[in-house]
Amino acid sequence: MRRQQQSVAVLVTLYVVVVVLALGGRIQQVESHKDQPLSGIAIHETTFHLNDKAHVKASPTLLGSNGQHSEFVLVEFTSPHPSDDDWIGVFSPADFNASTCPGDNKMVSLPRLCSAPIKFQYANFSNPRYSNTGTGSLNLQLINQRSDFSFALFSGGLLNPKLVAVSNKVAFENPNAPVYPRLALGKEWDTMTVTWTSGYGLKIAEPVVEWGVKGGERKLSPAGTLTFARNTMCGAPARTVGWRDPGYIHTAFLKELWPNAKYTYRVGHRLTNDAFVWSKEYQFKSTPFPGQNSLQQVVIFGDMGKAEVDGTNEYNDFQRASLNTTKQLIKDLKKTDAVFHIGDICYANGYLSQWDQFTAQIEPIASTVPYMIASGNHERDWPDSGSFYQGLDSGGECGVPAETMFYVPAQNRAKFWYSSDYGMFRFCVADTEHDWREGTEQYKFIEQCLASVDRKTQPWLIFLAHRVLGYSSTSFYAEEGSFGEPMGRDSLQKLWQKYKVDIAIYGHAHNYERTCPVYQSVCTSDEKTNYKGTFNGTIHIVAGGAGAGLAEFSDLQPNWSIVRDYDYGFLKLTAANYSNLLFEYKKSSDGTVHDSFKISRDYRDVLACAVDSCPATTLAS
Repeated sequence: MRRQQQSVAVLVTLYVVVVVLALGGRIQQVESHKDQPLSGIAIHETTFHLNDKAHVKASPTLLGSNGQHSEFVLVEFTSPHPSDDDWIGVFSPADFNASTCPGDNKMVSLPRLCSAPIKFQYANFSNPRYSNTGTGSLNLQLINQRSDFSFALFSGGLLNPKLVAVSNKVAFENPNAPVYPRLALGKEWDTMTVTWTSGYGLKIAEPVVEWGVKGGERKLSPAGTLTFARNTMCGAPARTVGWRDPGYIHTAFLKELWPNAKYTYRVGHRLTNDAFVWSKEYQFKSTPFPGQNSLQQVVIFGDMGKAEVDGTNEYNDFQRASLNTTKQLIKDLKKTDAVFHIGDICYANGYLSQWDQFTAQIEPIASTVPYMIASGNHERDWPDSGSFYQGLDSGGECGVPAETMFYVPAQNRAKFWYSSDYGMFRFCVADTEHDWREGTEQYKFIEQCLASVDRKTQPWLIFLAHRVLGYSSTSFYAEEGSFGEPMGRDSLQKLWQKYKVDIAIYGHAHNYERTCPVYQSVCTSDEKTNYKGTFNGTIHIVAGGAGAGLAEFSDLQPNWSIVRDYDYGFLKLTAANYSNLLFEYKKSSDGTVHDSFKISRDYRDVLACAVDSCPATTLAS
């Protein structure tokens, strides 16, 4: 009876909303980036066709009773007028009406529905005969996202949705629970940060981390709390149908860690009655001292995105391969020390529910090893928002969710460039969505990062960026004639050469490509797999094939392009010691190594002069 009352309440509210809106005009249609499946739903066009002979039932109604934050729900439905265009939308909060839905333009009417679903699936997905029988069911996975859920049956397809029936409500036992911890390297080598999401504001609970050396004493550390509001979004859909309350994002700094030590931790909240709410227990290994000579393994990729294990949201299968990449990273986690995801993180593109789903997908990885990110066009770009490019790719997010959901050791997270030391590695991470050209603030940072490393103890100098500031023969770059981001190499190649950057790695182009050691578009070595001795040019890698739809190569393969692969994969760098580095490109499908090379170089080889890497004259000469 309670389920029926809840369902009726939602339906009555929707009925009132639609009647009121029928008197006015329509919301202005806003198109978000095509890569986001939810953008294929014209939710603003929804009309009201509730039918008392159509039903949707979801069970169980209470989730997470054993502390889990992910659970499958059986959704059963019937329709008296079934069609292959019918679909089920998952909404959260469960009351997805327009009674409190603000619009950007006060002169146009509000949308008939407040928000887009957080996921969807066609009604005939598990019953091909649905259009004949009118009955179907779906097993849908829900994650704890700080609110309740309901399921709605629509007819009319995605472009002309007609609301037919709404289910009972489903909720997690504790929707406010601390979830999805993600580690990141701090600004100091002996600091690890842990960030998590919850529904607990500071007025009702204090965020804390309980942690310590594995098997040793544990202590409590406080955490800071951030959030963001709808009015911090720069445009639609993030500010309209894509908006969803992000909850509270907490970050704690675990300091004065012993190098290469195993720690355990759990995140939680101290309530006003002094009771604690805790996550499960996790563990991590602290970073080595900068320059420490030990085995160090780092995974790097870009453009992964997210996908649903239950098959939802896949009207164009754009990011399905992200599940394979995630699976392989988890499988190899014991042999991974850190991860760098260099832009285009989850392709939320203004549909904010997707950030929760992404952090849930990577939780096994990010809760165990530092998960470092870089800014990409799908996080940052929006007209007149300060981004270097004026595209619509962020869907109105203009960097706010990425900068809040993940910690990076930048001086200002709105300027997403930073350096990270991990043992024998120095990583210089650029922000391609802000100006990098000579004379800019970022250019000065890049040079300082490259120039300040001590190559005796940190011999492996790696440059990371989202867009291809170096070399790529992906078709869209080739068509521009630049074979890389226009103006990318103009300013930066002299820095890569001067400071002897071993490898530069990019995303953005959704494929894999490796160059020879190259300077000014000319190969400086004929070697392809075993580079020894004096540095003579930077090797450029495109690693944008971690999950999002693949990008074609040009028919022309330039001389500097020695390996290309139109497939999904990720990179792994293994520093054995000060003199030997192994590079591997692995397939996401099965984890096999498809391309590899080695660099063997002593300190004297780093000191030796190469073209444009030393002053033209010295006192000795």
